Amino acid sequence: MTKLNLYVVRHGQTYFNIYNKLQGWSNSPLTQKGIDGAVATGERLADTHFDAAYCSDTTRAMDTAKLILKANRASEVKAPQTAMYFREEFYGYYEGNDMAQAWYLAGAPHGLPTFKDIVSKYSIGKAKDYLKEADPFHQAENNDEYWQRVDQGFDLIRHNPALKDGDNVLLISHGNTLLSLMERYGQGKYDLTVRPANGSLTRLTLTDDDIIVESYNQ
Repeated sequence: MTKLNLYVVRHGQTYFNIYNKLQGWSNSPLTQKGIDGAVATGERLADTHFDAAYCSDTTRAMDTAKLILKANRASEVKAPQTAMYFREEFYGYYEGNDMAQAWYLAGAPHGLPTFKDIVSKYSIGKAKDYLKEADPFHQAENNDEYWQRVDQGFDLIRHNPALKDGDNVLLISHGNTLLSLMERYGQGKYDLTVRPANGSLTRLTLTDDDIIVESYNQ
């Protein structure tokens, strides 16, 4: 069984993060704090040898990846492989909307007016389902649609013929994606109502048919 060591980093802070807006497939630039944070994470990982790097095709993820790889002294990897599979959840009609307002519209019809309320009673997966239900165009991803896409991203890494057992892979990810990964693979060990920090590091082991969480949001 091949095991790959995934170093999963949430992208640096963006303007939409400051404004508390949903930015799934939409985008906003890194703030100066976001740039500085990515550089700091790069220094933290500067002596880690990466055999490959991946990120979503959003500029916030690509810029974060480039800053981390630029600081790396141990790898020959200079640029990430981008793929839409690694994008954040697609929020459909609610892209760019105030986060609290969007989750209110999704959850209030079910007596759950906040994201935390939905997650505490049900799950992050249920929150995705509720948002698609509330989307007047029904284009937001529900939980099944989300995982069908994201799973293809992990398979892309698994099927990279250049990677071998024990190799290290950098993956730049997103807040809701990290929470979703913890819900699915974290064995109930993590508080899913608290968002992971921008620039934080999560360690995963990727096997042929599973994902094992080694550490989260550090």
